[in-house]
Amino acid sequence: MIPLLDLTAQLASSGVTVTVVVTPKNLHFLDRLLAAHPTSISALSLPFPTYPAIPAGVENLFQLPPDAFRFMLHALGELHAPLLRWFGSQSSTPSAIISDLFLGWTHHLASQLSIPRYVFSPCGALAISIVNSLWCEIPTRRNHDDDREIIQFPKIPNSPFYPWWQLSPLYQSYVEGDLVLEFIKDSFRANTVSDGLILNTFKELEGVYLDHLARELGHSRIWPIGPILPPAEIGAVGRGGSSSVPISGISAWLDTCQDRTVVFVCFGSQTLLSNKQLEELCLGLEKSGVKFILVVKDKIESDYGVLPIGFEDRVVGRGVVIRGWAPQVVILRHTAVGAYFTHCGWNSTLESIAAGVPMMAWPMGADQFVNATLIESELDIGVQVCEGDKAVLGSDELAQHLLKATSHEWTERRARAMALSKAAQDATTSGGSSFNNLEHFVSHLSK
Repeated sequence: MIPLLDLTAQLASSGVTVTVVVTPKNLHFLDRLLAAHPTSISALSLPFPTYPAIPAGVENLFQLPPDAFRFMLHALGELHAPLLRWFGSQSSTPSAIISDLFLGWTHHLASQLSIPRYVFSPCGALAISIVNSLWCEIPTRRNHDDDREIIQFPKIPNSPFYPWWQLSPLYQSYVEGDLVLEFIKDSFRANTVSDGLILNTFKELEGVYLDHLARELGHSRIWPIGPILPPAEIGAVGRGGSSSVPISGISAWLDTCQDRTVVFVCFGSQTLLSNKQLEELCLGLEKSGVKFILVVKDKIESDYGVLPIGFEDRVVGRGVVIRGWAPQVVILRHTAVGAYFTHCGWNSTLESIAAGVPMMAWPMGADQFVNATLIESELDIGVQVCEGDKAVLGSDELAQHLLKATSHEWTERRARAMALSKAAQDATTSGGSSFNNLEHFVSHLSK
């Protein structure tokens, strides 16, 4: 949601009038955006549709029961009718729909209204190439009991390949006969015939995969405009939730640290580590002796999210523990941060690249395995140290990785990360590739 809202701000600053469709419990995420652009951005709040597999009152990922993501996507398809009624009530029909790749059904809505629909990709060009290949070509395993069977993608540049268990859980469920996912298959295929594709990436980072997408889609209406970062009037603080440590306190502590000596440890907004994973993680941080910022969820369950007893007392002065949301962009941009231990979500990956910070990678699911390939094998701006949301990384092994990440051993890797940071900055400033692509898209809309 965050890069989609940042895109909205950029469109508004370019003279485009935007209505953001949102469900009631997420409406507050628009507060600062609406305050910054009161005349060009408005919100259309529609009730979250009822759906048999989702309990009443549930409308965000934290509240969903396990494996219910597919039901949420199917439920969102029920917004088609109320959106159609809203369009019919307008004195003039809006000129286009922009929706993310999970809402492919909006292509059919746009066709009914005789207006274009553009896909916004919250993942990178390599990842969406994999997604398109899965849902259009439907590759399967030869041995249905072998989760480690390799699935190859020879049509995609560099011929990426992944074990079956690392592919999209939605796709795995579809192949195994989940009929609910026929709707989702249609949605993903609709993305490939929509009127254009906007991506949160930049040409200098994923040019070969952008070229591949143009060939596969059969047109050049592809606009990489990333990295999409918060505009100055919105700011980087308070974008996703509350934090247990004020940004002033975090910045003040980082100011006391030498350059490139702090490891930032954060696994995104969705991952909740088990107590065993957290125990080894914290023990590894202690053994390494490195300075660190550790972000943990403020949601705690019996077997998840509980820090080892006494850990925070033992690392006072050397580490900062943040519960809840972390001002990640601000932290990564501080010169004291030398490495980022990350789950490789695309937002986090791009924010780290934009800040010139190399990564220790622990992909957990979704597109994160693909992003880890990009980080380690293709860009060499990081090292994968673990994989899978059930894996436990031993404390001794982790301590060694932490020490290497803050030592001279990562000097060349850090230099490559800084070079990519410069390329990202150049891309998004006047005359750069992403800057020009945004202008071209706005011009395309006006025509």
